[in-house]
Amino acid sequence: MKKFALSCTVLLTAFAFSTKAQHQEHAGKEVTVYPPKVLFTKQLPAGLQKEETQVVLVRYAPGEVSHAHRHPMATIGYVLEGEIESTFEGVKHVYKAGDVFWEEPGGLHNQTRNLSKTKEARFVVFFVGATGSPVLIPETAKK
Repeated sequence: MKKFALSCTVLLTAFAFSTKAQHQEHAGKEVTVYPPKVLFTKQLPAGLQKEETQVVLVRYAPGEVSHAHRHPMATIGYVLEGEIESTFEGVKHVYKAGDVFWEEPGGLHNQTRNLSKTKEARFVVFFVGATGSPVLIPETAKK
């Protein structure tokens, strides 16, 4: 399974930059100034028929701080540029260009912020989970 996940990540990285971006609304609330853009969606092969993967471009404006949210899918992120501080399940992490991170499905992003007051931060996120799942759910939407 680890080899499959790694192969999937490599393949998706190649496809991510050649695919048409799409915008997905999430209950009328955005978590960041720049809405995440789904770059690629693919139904996974036999044995994983009810699973899909999505590749999303995330941008944070200078100094931007996100609202609390969750991702119902397994998450692998790759920072393209900038430096972000992510508080996930109460633990702070700082990621900079070239860093890769993993997040368990359903975990709470208390906040994520762009550490630069002058430059945008950008990262690509690979989600793998149930077909049709949203890539994020604002925490205020949970009851």
